[in-house]
Amino acid sequence: MATLTYMPTQHVPVLASELIELLDPRPGETAVDCTFGGGGHARLVGERLEAGGSLVCIDRDPAAEQRFEELADELECETRFMRADFADALAELVAAGVRANLVYMDLGISSLQLEAAERGFSYTYDAPLDMRMDPGEELSAAEVVNEWPQDRLAGIIREHGDERHARAIARELVRRRPLETTVDLVDAIRAAVPPAYRFGRGHPAKRTFQAIRIAVNEELDSLDRALPAAWELLPEGGRLAAISFHSLEDRRVKRFLAARARGCICPPELPVCQCGHEPEAEPLTRGALAATPEEIERNPRSHSARLRATRKVDRGPDGDHERNGT
Repeated sequence: MATLTYMPTQHVPVLASELIELLDPRPGETAVDCTFGGGGHARLVGERLEAGGSLVCIDRDPAAEQRFEELADELECETRFMRADFADALAELVAAGVRANLVYMDLGISSLQLEAAERGFSYTYDAPLDMRMDPGEELSAAEVVNEWPQDRLAGIIREHGDERHARAIARELVRRRPLETTVDLVDAIRAAVPPAYRFGRGHPAKRTFQAIRIAVNEELDSLDRALPAAWELLPEGGRLAAISFHSLEDRRVKRFLAARARGCICPPELPVCQCGHEPEAEPLTRGALAATPEEIERNPRSHSARLRATRKVDRGPDGDHERNGT
């Protein structure tokens, strides 16, 4: 197994000011950072919790734990790190009876993971086919590329990467087996797609690398399990936010938050509501927030970022919905 490299590069958190404004961390509150990564968002949140607050940080990457230890020494609030898939860690917190005033997640891969060439996440470096966020897991990109049936490969490349040439790419991957490095994978993709696609906008391997990474780390399954667990952690007035980087993540977040904010669920043909269902959530964003042109210029990774946030509604002594806590 390749040795993990700790990259001390300064991490630039995406949509940081917008996230802080929406979550409004306050002294003494408890916050859960589901995807610690480089710790940029955690630092901003932790500083606002002050000495009486508590910050729980989750990440399955052992390199993230090294960065957390440095940050924890600088914060006044109580801190805790959980090295686990965030869906599993949130379920553990729920089972332990933990309550959190704010829960947030910065989905996908961190820039520090991309910069660690030996991890195999990036198509710009020559590295072993790995792509595991947790190097202790068994499934790697090498197994996906070299052992999965062609139809299954085509399916994940199409569904997780929205890649129009998925079948041709899968066919070429199977033809070239065994593939050992990221360069082998890039070369196969280039050979499979039309010339215009190779030299068009964006790297021709971007979508396939994304699809394989998502499959290796079961990212969408984790998100589907994490959202309800995160919601359960929140008391009334608690805030939940998620930053996503592609439509597969954003659609899941959007659907989950919309379902919590929905009122009547009676069939449309009923003239009067009979269900009595009331919204559990009050959206804090109209749709999804995107990065400003200024942020995109400073940090190109923010170009595809989308932020959604909501607040668990307060209810008065009779269970009535109180807007904005008033």
